Amino acid sequence: MSEQETRNKISSRRYFEAIWNQGEFTLLNDLLAPSYVDHMSSSPAGPEAVRDEMSMFRKAIPNLRFTVEDVIAEDDKVVTRLTVTGTQQGDLPRIPAAGKQFKVSGIVIFRFQDGKAVEGWMEFNFLGLYRQLGAIPS
Repeated sequence: MSEQETRNKISSRRYFEAIWNQGEFTLLNDLLAPSYVDHMSSSPAGPEAVRDEMSMFRKAIPNLRFTVEDVIAEDDKVVTRLTVTGTQQGDLPRIPAAGKQFKVSGIVIFRFQDGKAVEGWMEFNFLGLYRQLGAIPS
């Protein structure tokens, strides 16, 4: 594994463990390029848009926790397999607060350039999430 692949893996892990789990939003500018594009979100590009989205989720799910299960790097891409847990205490878009716990899995792929993520693709088990939160019937 190259030195750059190792650094990219560390950055991907920090994105979930420090930013999502601990709310260290100041690290977003260190890890995401100003032109960062989240291909799953309808939000504008860049760290500020990601910060706003994270804030919304962390407010609705104060105990939101991303557990990194695997991190795999090749060339300029890093794949991270995650388990996400929490209890929804506040409203989310189209999902009123229900006080229910959830546990879902997900996969995130980042493409890095010059040490920062420039693109991200995220796939989570949203069907399982919506069922666990009571937003759709089991």
